[in-house]
Amino acid sequence: MPLVDLRRDGDVFVLTMRAGENRFNRASVNALNEALDTVEASSGPAALVTTGEEKFFSNGLDLTWMAGDGSSEGGRFVVDVMRLLGRFLVLSVPTVAAVNGHAFAAGGMLALAHDWRVMRADRGFFCLPEIDIQFPLAPGMTALIACKLSPLVFRDAILTGARIGGTDAQTIGIVDEAVAADDVLPRAIARATALASKDRATYGALKRGMYGTAHDALAGGALGAAEDRASSRA
Repeated sequence: MPLVDLRRDGDVFVLTMRAGENRFNRASVNALNEALDTVEASSGPAALVTTGEEKFFSNGLDLTWMAGDGSSEGGRFVVDVMRLLGRFLVLSVPTVAAVNGHAFAAGGMLALAHDWRVMRADRGFFCLPEIDIQFPLAPGMTALIACKLSPLVFRDAILTGARIGGTDAQTIGIVDEAVAADDVLPRAIARATALASKDRATYGALKRGMYGTAHDALAGGALGAAEDRASSRA
């Protein structure tokens, strides 16, 4: 089974991560980049919906792989994850994260990198647990979170590591909708379909204007204190 599946639903590309907890390792990052290549190479009306399966959207970095087969990559791999997040952030088509389950750490950042978020209301958490796993955020990651959350939610999410369910995530503005599990993907596709005809060049330019600082920080790949932590995992 492929790590990701990319299909069309009318004008909407539906990208489904299919690797269990959908943690980021070299193979999954390559697969996601290839999917974005396909979306970017398309023409005509288009939008992107990203989702997972069962109870996981994405649980972030694959720390087991980073300490094993990926140990030789060290901080370089985290740089590639940030650059992937930057691609999602300024993709020139409308993007919607269909958060079907847990979105932890870099998985939560992947959801935030989309333009809109629809989350399951009854189960699953959004969580930025770096305070508890003692993994400092790289500057680009901090910039991504800051550009998508209000200042107080930004503070609380990072410094408490709280697990936030769908209904509460909607209340404080992390997600746009919290709906029943069976409605997550259809609602996300409906949002994406309504926006798919937007002009790509204009849409992409507007997003770069809105999120340019965060994108540049992600693309630049500076790790800061995260580099020492990533190296210690290797």
